[in-house]
Amino acid sequence: MERNDIIDFKALEKELQAALTADEKYKRENAAKLRAVEQRVASYEEFRGIVLASHLKPLERKDKIGGKRTVPWNCHTIQGRPSQDNTTEISPEKTLFQPETSAEFYRDWRRYLRSGLERYEALLRLRGPKLGHLFQTDVGFGLLGEMLVVLADHVRPADQSVVLGILHSLASTGRFTLNLSLMSHTETESCKVLFQKLQAMSAPSLEGQGLGEQPGEFREEESLLQELLKLYQVD
Repeated sequence: MERNDIIDFKALEKELQAALTADEKYKRENAAKLRAVEQRVASYEEFRGIVLASHLKPLERKDKIGGKRTVPWNCHTIQGRPSQDNTTEISPEKTLFQPETSAEFYRDWRRYLRSGLERYEALLRLRGPKLGHLFQTDVGFGLLGEMLVVLADHVRPADQSVVLGILHSLASTGRFTLNLSLMSHTETESCKVLFQKLQAMSAPSLEGQGLGEQPGEFREEESLLQELLKLYQVD
């Protein structure tokens, strides 16, 4: 067997484990969504809470009440500053945002990217094709709205093409319409604001209007923007 034919079993095992973790998370959250619908929850926040807590397991008899707590009860919903017990500094290598699976993205998005600007720059670095590959099955509950809020808050004219590409890729992911319908009112409004900004950036200059000509690149972006307005159900 030649050197190039040697199989890296450790890499394969790591990739398989990441795929299994992502699949388990998808099935768990999907079951929680169906359970919340059957229970006819009264509000979106209650629905969101059920899905975010889907990873929790009931206590068993061997579990002690009142003992020393070593981990937060629901690590998926805790935000803000870390506790005083957690004083270990994270090295720059650990904070490098290069997820290879949707599970890694979901984990690092919440663990390392604390500010909106950090998340915005991370999305720009990944770009649309990479995001589309990561979330080809499903974006994951709550994540679509979070990304739209970040894009709306920080989009810049120089990034217009990249942002359009990101939006197009996200719209091509599995169960996109369902995830779009489950966004909160705040997230929906941010989506509208984002497209308002993109439309303003796409408006041709007065000089271009006077010449009566539009570059081919501008026409392509305008066509893509109109398509995205329909996909994201923005009036």
